[in-house]
Amino acid sequence: MIFSPNNSSEQEMENIYLSLSGIPVSTAEILEGQLYFSRDPQGAWYPTSGNKLYEIDTACAHLQNDLAKIIFGSLDLFYEFLRASPELLSTAGTNSESQISKDVFNQIISSLPKDLPVHKALYLFDCRKLVSGIQECSKEIMQLQGEFFQALNLEQLFYPTIEEEDGLRFVTSPVVTKIHALLGFIFIRLHSLLDYATKLAFETENLKSNFNSYPKLASKGLLFGDRRKLTLNNTENTLFEDCSLINKIQTLRNHIIHDGVLDDEPKVYRLISAKQCIEKFVLIPDQDENGRFYTHKNRNLFYGSDNKINEQLPFLIEEFQARLLKTVDLLRVHIVQKQKSNVGPLSLS
Repeated sequence: MIFSPNNSSEQEMENIYLSLSGIPVSTAEILEGQLYFSRDPQGAWYPTSGNKLYEIDTACAHLQNDLAKIIFGSLDLFYEFLRASPELLSTAGTNSESQISKDVFNQIISSLPKDLPVHKALYLFDCRKLVSGIQECSKEIMQLQGEFFQALNLEQLFYPTIEEEDGLRFVTSPVVTKIHALLGFIFIRLHSLLDYATKLAFETENLKSNFNSYPKLASKGLLFGDRRKLTLNNTENTLFEDCSLINKIQTLRNHIIHDGVLDDEPKVYRLISAKQCIEKFVLIPDQDENGRFYTHKNRNLFYGSDNKINEQLPFLIEEFQARLLKTVDLLRVHIVQKQKSNVGPLSLS
C-alpha cells in the first residue's frame, strides 16, 4: 500500500511512521533503535526521540519569570502591577490583537498615572519578547522539519506515476521544490535563533535599571556576529561555542540567503529495487570538519561524499536544541546570581 495524506484514513495515518530514508513504515515495521517521525493529534510530525522542544519551552517560561523578578523585584510585585495595568502595555506594537497605532499608543502611555511603573513594565515586556521569539522560532523549526519528512515520505514526487527500472535516478517537480524550500528555511530559522539568542544573552548581561524614561534595549541591532561582546562567548556546549555544528548552519544559511540554491537543479534521489522505491534522499554539498564548503575558485558546491541531509537533519537539530537549552539555563543562572549580588559578570563554574 502507498501511504499518502490523501488516500489514508485518520486511523491509518496514526499508524504510519516517517523514516529518515524517505520510506514510511507501519507500527509493525519499526526497527528498534531507529529514529522515526510520528504524527501528533494536531497533525504535526515529531521525532520519536531527541526532541527537546518541551524542555526549551519550559526553560524559557522560567526565564521570563526570572526577568520579572529581577526587574520588578519579585513576581508578586509584577502580578500586582498586571492586575492594575492595561493589557496594551504588553501587546501594543508587538501583537496583532492590539490594533492601535503608534500615535495612539504614545498618547495612552503619556496619560497613565505617574506612580505606575510604566517604563519598567514596557522594558520587561520587551525583554520577555526576546524570550518568546526563541520559543516560537523553536516551534517553527520542528514544524518545518516534520513537513520536510512528511513530503519526502508521503507525497507523490512526480505525476503521472510511471514504472521505473531498477537503479538510482533523480526527480524534479513542484513537490521537490517544496522539499528544498522547507530545508532551506530550516537553516534560515536555525540561524535566526542564533541572532535571537545573541540579543537575549546580551540583554540579560546588561539589564537596564534606570526607568525614568522608556529605555531602549541594550541588544537592539545586535546579531550573532556580535557574540564576541558576550560573557558566554566561546562557552562550551552553548550556541556561542566555535564548533562545526554552528559553522555548518552558518555556511548553509549564508549561501541560501546570499548566493542562491544549494543545487542548481534541486532534486530528490530515488533508489529503485525490484520495481519499488526503497530509499529517497536529498544531497547537500560537501563540508569539511569545520563545517565549511570546499572551494575552488568560483565553485563551492561539490558533491563527492553522498552527504544525505535527511539522514543528518534530526540529529543536527537535536544537538542545536541541546546547545540552546544549555544557553538558556546559563542565562537563568546569571540572572539568579545578579539578583543575589546585583553586580558582576556571569560565573560559569
